[in-house]
Amino acid sequence: MTVAANPLQISRFLRLYDDDAAQKGIRLLIGFDFREYVSITQATPTKMKTYPVFRPDRSPIQPRHGFWMAGFDRNSQVAVLQAVRLYDLSGSNFAEHLQSLKVFYADPTTHAHSQDCCICKSPSAVKIVGKVAYHGDAWVRRDYRGQGIPKIMAGIAFGVSFAMWTPDFVCALVPRWIVEKGVLAQYEYTHHEPGGAILQLVEEGFADEDWLAWITGEELRRRVNCEQDTQQISVV
Repeated sequence: MTVAANPLQISRFLRLYDDDAAQKGIRLLIGFDFREYVSITQATPTKMKTYPVFRPDRSPIQPRHGFWMAGFDRNSQVAVLQAVRLYDLSGSNFAEHLQSLKVFYADPTTHAHSQDCCICKSPSAVKIVGKVAYHGDAWVRRDYRGQGIPKIMAGIAFGVSFAMWTPDFVCALVPRWIVEKGVLAQYEYTHHEPGGAILQLVEEGFADEDWLAWITGEELRRRVNCEQDTQQISVV
């Protein structure tokens, strides 16, 4: 994308989601130090282990190439988590980046187990190129589920990604149940299809079969520019 981000429009867009979170008793924090993020996730009892894609010990994130969000309840306990990072795929595509394991490890030859593998069957993954923002590690505490929190989380992820990078794509890998139960629809990704990643990370203990979800940079720009004009975002 070449269209510059308008800071005023973006601030209005983000404010709507921040206000919705506050109405639900959640105080949002945006951070950039992923060592701090991992310390928060490790201290959150019911959250599963963070994938290496967001862990500096396996995949360091350069300054201004990633951010994370934590939401705290009125007792200052963690209620919401998610992270986003940027990949430069100007000479590659998302399918290749997945299958080379470079999505997960900065240096697969050093950190990947000999039996680690990732198969991408999504036809659209090869078209995801350029500046690609990867959105993941989303977690909502049980007592906040069913309250429209995914829409708030996606709104923050989309708005901050647009402000920082104006990416060509924002994408995510999601388990099938997220799609089947309608949770993915709350994240408002424009596109999704199966076969995103059949993944095995042996030492990490992950074995997944995920769908690919994405929104294009142009769709993202329209969303930020249009929704900032609305009086209220309905989150149910």
